[in-house]
Amino acid sequence: MAHIHFVESNTAHAGNFEIEVPVGYHWLLVITRTPGQFWVNGAFRDYPAHSAILYRPSQKVHYRASAGQFINDWIRFEADEPYITESPLPLGVPFALNDPDYCHKLFELLVTEHNFNRDCKESSLDSLLRILFNKLWESYFQGSITPQYYKLLKLRTAIQNQPGGYWTVSGMADSLGISPGYLQNIYKKTFGISCMEDVISSRIRMAKEYLIHNAQSIAEVAFLCGYQNVEHFCRQFKQITGHTPRSYQKHAKG
Repeated sequence: MAHIHFVESNTAHAGNFEIEVPVGYHWLLVITRTPGQFWVNGAFRDYPAHSAILYRPSQKVHYRASAGQFINDWIRFEADEPYITESPLPLGVPFALNDPDYCHKLFELLVTEHNFNRDCKESSLDSLLRILFNKLWESYFQGSITPQYYKLLKLRTAIQNQPGGYWTVSGMADSLGISPGYLQNIYKKTFGISCMEDVISSRIRMAKEYLIHNAQSIAEVAFLCGYQNVEHFCRQFKQITGHTPRSYQKHAKG
């Protein structure tokens, strides 16, 4: 199990911030929320926001602000767990995160768990750290991540969190400042599904939940899931699931 010495989230530093530790004592993970400069292969190099860097014990740590305020999440810890000590992640070399908001939320939870002496503190911290390293691995092996990817990810997260909203290709494209055609092209290339297919899939997933566990009518479920026309909802539901909403409800409950 890992032992956390200190963890902070959303720590802000002035533009002249710089940290240099010739020989670090523990494991250190830093995630940037603004651009920064890191000492890599004998020189400072610029890295964008949403970069992660992992330092092993006894490794030199040297990084600084690059332009204006420097904001980061960071954690210093000891560990003998293979998922950390035998990790394929690069050491002392930043890499891009594929879901920085998710990782930031994990850091907020780590801070809360570390600062309060709750009954399950150690196991909760261990679980959160394991999840964080899972996300780091996913990011590292994803490959190239562009600023546009983060915008698409926020759009997809919004779709899946609020599938019942009024979603149109033109509206989504306007929110990103790109053309509808270009949005459809890059969204499918990025996620393997079109933006409207994602909307429909999310709506049907929500509809299944309502049909099984709630007492609303079919019309009410359709409205909650973003459909203005009940017949359209029923056709789309059957096309995707192979059942009408009513037959799906009866089969699931039976």
